[in-house]
Amino acid sequence: MAGRGRKIPKEISDIFDKYIHNNVRHLKQDDAINLLETEFGLDKEQAKTMFETFDRDKNGIMSIWEFQQFYICMGDNAQEVVNKFQELDQDGSGKLDVNEARAGLKTLKTATGRSLEDKEIDFFVQTTAGEDGTIDLGSFTSLLYRLKLYNSPAPPKDVKIHV
Repeated sequence: MAGRGRKIPKEISDIFDKYIHNNVRHLKQDDAINLLETEFGLDKEQAKTMFETFDRDKNGIMSIWEFQQFYICMGDNAQEVVNKFQELDQDGSGKLDVNEARAGLKTLKTATGRSLEDKEIDFFVQTTAGEDGTIDLGSFTSLLYRLKLYNSPAPPKDVKIHV
C-alpha cells in the first residue's frame, strides 16, 4: 500500500486522531467535514469542497494521507486561503472566472517573492481552470500551493508558454 513506512508528522496525526473511531485511520465524509469545520474554521460548503478536492481516490473517505495533503497545502492558513478566494470572487458565484483569477494572480508572489509575468498568469489559469473555464475553491487551494513552491525565474520576454 502506498505510504506504508512513511511517518505522519505528530501535529497532523494529533488533529486527525481526534476524529477517528476504533483506531481506524480514515474518516467518513461527515466526520472529515466536521474535522475541517471544527479545526480550520471552514463553513459546511467550504469543508465539503475541501473534502472533495483532497479525497484523491474519490471513495468518500479521507485517509490520514489525504488529510496530510490537505494540511500541507492549507495548514493553519485555511481561513486565509478561503478569505482570499472570497475576496477575488467578485460576483459571489463560488468560482473564479478567468478575469477574477487573472486579477488575483497579479497580486500574488511566487516562492522567490517576485510577481508573476502575464504569460505565467495565463499558464496557471489555463492549467487550473476546470472544463467550464472557472476555478473553484479546491483548485484555488492547489494553485496557491503550486505558487508557494514555484521558484522559477521569470521567462524571457520572447518565449511563449504553451499548455
